[in-house]
Amino acid sequence: MANSHVAAPVPRDTLTEATQRDRRRRFLVGTTATVGAVGVVAAVVPFVMSFWPSERAKAAGAPVTVDISKIEPGQKINVEWRGKVCWLVNRTQEMVGNLPKMDPRVADPKSEIDHQPPYCKNETRSIKPDMWVAVGICTHLGCSPTYRPEIGPADLGADWLGGFFCPCHQSKFDLAGRVFKGVPAPTNLVIPPHRYASATSIVIGEDQKA
Repeated sequence: MANSHVAAPVPRDTLTEATQRDRRRRFLVGTTATVGAVGVVAAVVPFVMSFWPSERAKAAGAPVTVDISKIEPGQKINVEWRGKVCWLVNRTQEMVGNLPKMDPRVADPKSEIDHQPPYCKNETRSIKPDMWVAVGICTHLGCSPTYRPEIGPADLGADWLGGFFCPCHQSKFDLAGRVFKGVPAPTNLVIPPHRYASATSIVIGEDQKA
């Protein structure tokens, strides 16, 4: 009869020690992988966040780019810059043509008070005659005037040629933001720094280069 080989039993203490070593090794490997993954996420998040404007940048008044290609003639749109509403009005040829007629009725027809960049100190108070940009806040008590482009409405009179009316205290401004004589508002509306980034977009918050 052939002799059968019987493996010697492993001492219980040795088996326990080997099992413990294996468990420790798996724990260390798992921990290292977890720490590595956390490190990757920690490195990636600041990288991705760097592409987003910070709250500090927003509060400081980061420039705002506006697509003006879809603003219809005579239409006004609102955008926000530095926590303020800004208007963009695509003035028609008739609107621009009526501005000189308003000179006798406005308090500062030549925009002598420094409420606009130098490149907007002109009859239209704009870079281009048709597209007009302004801060939509009345210079009296900070109300927001309403846009009234119609000519001769019953509540504003037959000589009204379009502009902005503040219902709070009855201040009036023409379509260049020039304040009428004899109203509570003391000065013209403010024109913010802005520039054309292209033929179809305006950047509010950056000056137009000479």
